[in-house]
Amino acid sequence: MTDKNIDNATLSNALDWDKQDGLIPAVVQNHLTGKVLMLGYMDKAALEKTVTTGAVTFFSRSKKRLWTKGETSGNTLKLVAIDKDCDNDSLLVQVLPNGPTCHLQTESCWPDGNAHPFLDNLANLIASRKGDDPKSSYTAHLFESGTKRIAQKVGEEGLETALAAATHDKPELIDEASDLLYHLLVLLEDQELKLADITDNLRKRHIKSK
Repeated sequence: MTDKNIDNATLSNALDWDKQDGLIPAVVQNHLTGKVLMLGYMDKAALEKTVTTGAVTFFSRSKKRLWTKGETSGNTLKLVAIDKDCDNDSLLVQVLPNGPTCHLQTESCWPDGNAHPFLDNLANLIASRKGDDPKSSYTAHLFESGTKRIAQKVGEEGLETALAAATHDKPELIDEASDLLYHLLVLLEDQELKLADITDNLRKRHIKSK
């Protein structure tokens, strides 16, 4: 839902429009995942239309006119929040996308622009251990042990995480939560699932609950 507290006049007046010939770069970010989706440019009219309608609108430098994202494709961007940077010369636009954002029909104009690169890299590393010699790494040993043992480890780490929280031991909670997340990633890989399957499901639930 769009932040009703957005004041277009206040935001527009705070921006340094003269710095870039009346156009302000607008970085578009998925509000739910944090993933950067695209870069566009807004003039004063585009900013006003974006804020007043809730449909993200840019000034098209090629068409020389206002352009509402998805006006032909249907892949719209619903405004959630918008704010300027510290130099008053760029915008961060948080949105709920309806369909792929890139004209190449991908989620983002940056294929590798994942919001959680470390977790994805860790998941990929875990996947690469599948089928390795069990003596070569703990992860390979877990895969060799089978689903039942991996699931058991998730249960054990979940309990230890809960106990750390119950005793208000934050350093221990961080350690146990890290163990839990690692073993959960191993279990997902064992079941041929990806972290994206979980985040997509959470996103769908979030949107459905609104």
